[in-house]
Amino acid sequence: MTPRTALGALHIGALMFGLTGVFGKLAAASPAVIVFGRAAFAVLALGFFARLASNAPWQRLATGDWLRLLLSGLLLAGHWVSFFVSVKIAGVAIATLGFASFPAFTVILEGLIFRERIRINEIVLVALVSIGLVLVTPDFDLASQATTGLLWSVASGLLFSLLSLNNRAGSGRIPAVQAALCQNLVVGLCLLPVAAPELPEVRAMDWLWISLLGIFCTGLAHSLFVASLAVIKARTAAVVFALEPVYGITVAWVLFGENPTLRMLLGGALIITAIVVSSRLSAGSGSQGKTAQAGSH
Repeated sequence: MTPRTALGALHIGALMFGLTGVFGKLAAASPAVIVFGRAAFAVLALGFFARLASNAPWQRLATGDWLRLLLSGLLLAGHWVSFFVSVKIAGVAIATLGFASFPAFTVILEGLIFRERIRINEIVLVALVSIGLVLVTPDFDLASQATTGLLWSVASGLLFSLLSLNNRAGSGRIPAVQAALCQNLVVGLCLLPVAAPELPEVRAMDWLWISLLGIFCTGLAHSLFVASLAVIKARTAAVVFALEPVYGITVAWVLFGENPTLRMLLGGALIITAIVVSSRLSAGSGSQGKTAQAGSH
């Protein structure tokens, strides 16, 4: 893969991740069914990719690795369920922008958990994301569906931040595709008891949207992301994936007529700018890798 094709693959991956909320809204099923189906199809897609990628050997896992993957799967399940609840309640735009708050949570939690000094640019990131979320909030009435949906999406961002930090703690031992496959397997097993009674009622068209979620927005997008990192710097990958909300909101605008207000656009621009600038200013390969890894959901 050349740098040019790797960059193209990154943009395709970012577009696919951005379509997550769109497919979730198109599927007239409950968040539990959507997440179960997404995980099941993702396991199939990632397993197929792992078979093709002969240069990605599987790692024998120790007990600690299994426990970490179990925790990651539980966090991923919570992240996806809360995100799709937000999509159903408040729409794609608000859900996507609320989720985009995860870098700010990562900065704060990373400093607390790993005892790392928070840099000036990271403080600015937290401030800009906070201001952006205030602007995105239509009103501050907890009875409002839009506000409730935003709170669910922010919770989704918090859970994704915890997932990223847990993955960081175990990074280097488990190949990325193997870890993603195991995590999706845990998600599917966790949601199966809840989703099973509803599965016979799911329409064929909804299964189409859910399969696209699992195969393209999860399996293929993650595989493109991992493959491109062999050529593209992680810092560049993080900046490209900051465009994920732009892709998602634009498609939702066209398909569902979700016309964002000027205030929402300003808030979204602040959040996305903060992520891009923070990625550009991040120093050291370690922090770049963490930011890039956290860019996909």
